[in-house]
Formats: sequence, structure tokens, C-alpha cells
Amino acid sequence: MGLHVPTNGDCAFCAYLDDARPFTVLWRDKKVAVLVTREQRGIDHLLVLPHQHYATVLDVPDSDSRDLMIAIRDAAQTISRSRDPKGIAVWQNNGVPAHQVIAHLHFHVAGTFPGGGTDLGEVPELSVAATDKIASGLLPHIPRRTDRKFG
Repeated sequence: MGLHVPTNGDCAFCAYLDDARPFTVLWRDKKVAVLVTREQRGIDHLLVLPHQHYATVLDVPDSDSRDLMIAIRDAAQTISRSRDPKGIAVWQNNGVPAHQVIAHLHFHVAGTFPGGGTDLGEVPELSVAATDKIASGLLPHIPRRTDRKFG
């Protein structure tokens, strides 16, 4: 019983957080990291994920839920301050039938396109250099917190 989550073998997000694979990390705090995804499905599409590996939102303890929500809100504020989109989309998928691809809890936060919505179809995978450039534009707009480390 339970959700049918993807079986990815080694977790890509854990590798990014451990700096074992290259990825653009916008900021980290004690429990959460915010990444610039290489698959930009909206304006400044970010991923918010806990450092601790949880497969789905059903697995997150209360002790990490607050930090996740603050990071999601701060990611939305960062995008809003940087690009002033007409909308901000926040989504999260649990289980293969819900289109979860990586079995490490993560939230998508992206500014909507001028005509509305985000791109749920095929999108090109950007280079780390391209996502680093997106991060440099967002950096001045990140809400400051004493426990936050950038890049």
C-alpha cells in the first residue's frame, strides 16, 4: 500500500546538495536549499527541497515543514521582486501517477509567463552556466536571513 514513487537509484538531488554533481544552488539554510532548475518551466523556475531525503510530502515531519514553507515563500518573493510576474505558480508532485520524477521531496516555484501559466511540456535543459546567470540576477532580491548561505 502507499504511493508508487519513482525508483531512481542514487538520488540526483542528494548528489547536488552534496556537491557531487554540478547544479546551481541559489541559497541554503540549516534544513532547506533552493536551486535554479535546469528545466525552466516558468520565469525564474526554482526548486525548494529539504536537505534531508524524504520521498514525498507525506514523509515530512513537522520539524521541517515550517522551514520548507518559509523557503517556498521566500523563493516566491525573490521571483516577484526580480521579475514582477503577473502570477507565481507553486507545485509539488507525489508518486509516479502525479508525475513525480525524482523521489526526493521538492517544490517548484516559478513566475508565470505573460500569457499565463507555466510550460508543462518538453523544455530544453539549460547548462549550469545558464542557470548560474539566472541566479546572479536573483541574488540581490533574496530575502536576507542570518542562517542563509548563498551559492
